[in-house]
Amino acid sequence: MAATDLHYLGLVDVGQKIQAKALSPVEVTKAMLGRIEKLDGKLKSFAYVMAESALAEAAAAEQEIAAGKIRGPLHGVPVAVKDLCWAKGAPAAHGMTIHHDFRPAEDATVVARLKDAGAVILGKLQQTEGAYADHHPKIDPPKNPWNADLWPGASSSGSGAATAAGLCFGSLGTDTGGSIRFPSAANGVTGLKPTWGRVSRYGAFELAATLDHIGPMARSAVDCGAILGAIAGQDPKDTTSVPLPVPNYLANLSGDLRGVTIGIDRRWTSEGTDSDAAAVLAEGLRVAAELGAEIKEINFPDPRAVIDDWFPLCGIEAAVAHEDTYPARKDEYGPGLAGLLDLGRQQSGMDYQKIVLRREAFRGAVRVLFESVDLLAVPAQAFAAPSLAKMATLGEDASLIGGLLRFTCPFDMTGSPTVTLPGGFAANGGPVGFQFVGRHFDEAGLVRAGDAFQRATDWHKRHPGI
Repeated sequence: MAATDLHYLGLVDVGQKIQAKALSPVEVTKAMLGRIEKLDGKLKSFAYVMAESALAEAAAAEQEIAAGKIRGPLHGVPVAVKDLCWAKGAPAAHGMTIHHDFRPAEDATVVARLKDAGAVILGKLQQTEGAYADHHPKIDPPKNPWNADLWPGASSSGSGAATAAGLCFGSLGTDTGGSIRFPSAANGVTGLKPTWGRVSRYGAFELAATLDHIGPMARSAVDCGAILGAIAGQDPKDTTSVPLPVPNYLANLSGDLRGVTIGIDRRWTSEGTDSDAAAVLAEGLRVAAELGAEIKEINFPDPRAVIDDWFPLCGIEAAVAHEDTYPARKDEYGPGLAGLLDLGRQQSGMDYQKIVLRREAFRGAVRVLFESVDLLAVPAQAFAAPSLAKMATLGEDASLIGGLLRFTCPFDMTGSPTVTLPGGFAANGGPVGFQFVGRHFDEAGLVRAGDAFQRATDWHKRHPGI
């Protein structure tokens, strides 16, 4: 197979070829490193390329596979991780200038587990400053490979751009307010935000501890399931990780949705939602119904209070995470992250407790809702494929901020798992996605639903022309 045919293969597909010895993990890794060298000067998706260690990992995988030892679907497959995830000896700047010299002495648990699964780590992917909204003024932000004038997503923008552009077969992103889902939708890839506690956060810089989720971004729901299967599970180094067994997310994929009830709140999902985002959600529901799902009208709990609460809560938790350097080194922070930290430091104990109580009440109401449905269908965001020019006005337009977070941050506040699926294109040519949301720890149901949708459609097989 020619190198030009490789880069847009699915992760599981290329893994099967590698594990069947039809492809060499060393040659595949060399091809991917060559593509990074060719394209990433413009895309800016990598913060640091780990070429030497990647080739060593590929050579080790090749030897093991030749000896008949197969570690699983990721064995020999080149992937990349968001920069906030520590990789031993490699820079981990967290999108900040303060940490530009930091090289951790150990791997994050998710990185260690990818290595244990035999994956080849190509490098660290660029992110916003501190994993919040904006890139540090001194760092070049990643470009959307479909159109450099379109928004590439928020904090996991490097993960979205690199995965969409065929610079890796899958990646890790993080989601605190929507940053697996925004770049997945913006770049036309699939993203799986696991239940909070399903994946260890040890060795990953925090934005907001009780809101942060680490999860996979890849070509398809199946590919995301393969990555999640490697990184999920209890970790003694992170006592918030939940001691539940990790299922085989690639098992029992039937290609249909018979017996699955999908809830839709048509008022909530349509008010203020633009025509492109609404059309993609409607088409997703139509396909789901054809695949056998029961579509059920529901009333979603009013999320407005928790959306408003997300900002001060994120600010409080981020202020704790940054207390060693902020405000002592405030002049080294960009304005976006500094503003969040100032907001957090202004909150009182009374303010915080009210937020906690509203969050718990909302979380309980959503839990009750999932007693009558298996999944929810919601847009990825209220407006599809925004331009960089539009997103530059984010701080001046409250409706823009609300539309961005409306369908994402409520599920960080609840810790619910979601899968974001490519579902079409906007009038400006940018990809558009939608979400299925599941009950806690039912990522297998999300992989099943995403896989069924993607067997019936080809949106996830479309790639930017680069």
